[in-house]
Amino acid sequence: MSAAIFSSGLVIAGERSGVGKTTVTLALLAALAQQSSRVQSFKVGPDYIDPMFHRQATGRPCYNLDPILTSESYVQHCFAHRCHDAEFALVEGVMGLFDGATGLSDVASTAHIARLLNLPVLLVVDCGRLSRSVLAIVHGYRTLDPRVQIAGVVLNRVGSDRHLDLLKEALASIDLPILGVLRRQDAIALPDRHLGLVPTAELPHLPEILNRLAHLGHACFNWPALTPLLSIPPHPTLSTQNSKLKIFPLETLCVGIASPKDLQNAPTPPLPHPPHLPISPSPPLPTPRIAVAQDAAFSFYYPDNLDILAALGAELIFWSPLHDEQPPPEADGLYFGGGFPEMFAAELAANQGVRSALKALIHQGLPVYAECGGLMYLATTLVDLEGDPWPMVGALPTNVRMTGRLTLGYRHALATQSSLLLEAGQTLWGHEFHRSETETPPHVPLYQLKRYGAAQPHAAEGWWPHRIHASYLHLHWGGCPGVAQALLAVCRQHHQSRQEA
Repeated sequence: MSAAIFSSGLVIAGERSGVGKTTVTLALLAALAQQSSRVQSFKVGPDYIDPMFHRQATGRPCYNLDPILTSESYVQHCFAHRCHDAEFALVEGVMGLFDGATGLSDVASTAHIARLLNLPVLLVVDCGRLSRSVLAIVHGYRTLDPRVQIAGVVLNRVGSDRHLDLLKEALASIDLPILGVLRRQDAIALPDRHLGLVPTAELPHLPEILNRLAHLGHACFNWPALTPLLSIPPHPTLSTQNSKLKIFPLETLCVGIASPKDLQNAPTPPLPHPPHLPISPSPPLPTPRIAVAQDAAFSFYYPDNLDILAALGAELIFWSPLHDEQPPPEADGLYFGGGFPEMFAAELAANQGVRSALKALIHQGLPVYAECGGLMYLATTLVDLEGDPWPMVGALPTNVRMTGRLTLGYRHALATQSSLLLEAGQTLWGHEFHRSETETPPHVPLYQLKRYGAAQPHAAEGWWPHRIHASYLHLHWGGCPGVAQALLAVCRQHHQSRQEA
């Protein structure tokens, strides 16, 4: 693996989960955004909710950097591409700095991403219950992997001036800059629930919270030292030890979608053709319109996925199953992302006109792509967290029930049959993150699933009746652009059939 050299940008890492790296990240982003409209953020891993907060702080989409769902090269090119017009760049890590997809290595960890991008790391340390021991923690993180450059530390949850003096004295011997200090009373709590933070759409007071975070950012950090680390020169470049690479246009970011062999213990998936923008096609290809469900119930979308659809030629129409009176009548396909339909089951059920219209359109052959929350909405009934049943669309012959069990992790998926978007035998990587289950298993499932690092399948999952692709598996199409291409193809077919009718 060659080392990518980027002009600048900073990774925010925690010494473990729960130390306050999201608060630190948002404080920095909110403060930067008050002086620049070109603050580009990234999130390590498959998370959807933290990037929502980034976007609210900066006004720009936050992009996920995940070498398992995509590839190491995709991570590098994505960072370069998204930073090409940015003034500042910041990457929020995941869990502890060296915590990877398994306990056996740091693959897909914050440290892995920092090495791939050759970016410095700002380490956030929870000092709430320690003093001199901070030296052992920081020294250990600084020396464990010499390829990871820790540029400084943020001391969080500092109790008093005397406490701060003790921490500074302990760290003086290793000559590592303290670039931020947050006191215990500085804590700004973000509400959470069963799948993490409450999404931004449900927080009416979020602008006030971001203003407080910006004030915290201005007051608690060493900006003369941080600004050079965060700043992006006017024309960033990406290079490797042996070659120079351009900033790639969007449609070429999907080259090399399979994760390297050192990222998996499963067979390497085949490389599908990357998507390309058509150049003066003759005759011109029709522009399919894809209706994307976007509201408080459906909000889990990777920005890359939407960008890839648009780059391939789709027109995206955003609508709300919660509030609109009908689905967009001009739609040639439907895209339901994940989210929290269980929190809005009563409202979704009450919008009977939309549910009935969707069921009729689906039975008439309208193509549908649905992930996780989208699958739950297409089911016959959704039993919510209180045990109350609510009627849903009824396009899938199963009920969905919330449970107390969290299903979480990367999955290697094998397509068991040829379906709307997949060929039998096709393999890809996805991620599961849900606390619900279907009561009736699919008669012929879409996928056989293996956990990351496992040798044998552990589950069969996914539905494909009518022209539906519905699964709990979240996909990043930077890692499987063929799925996006196939979706565009079936939507174009539907568009043409409507024109000919």
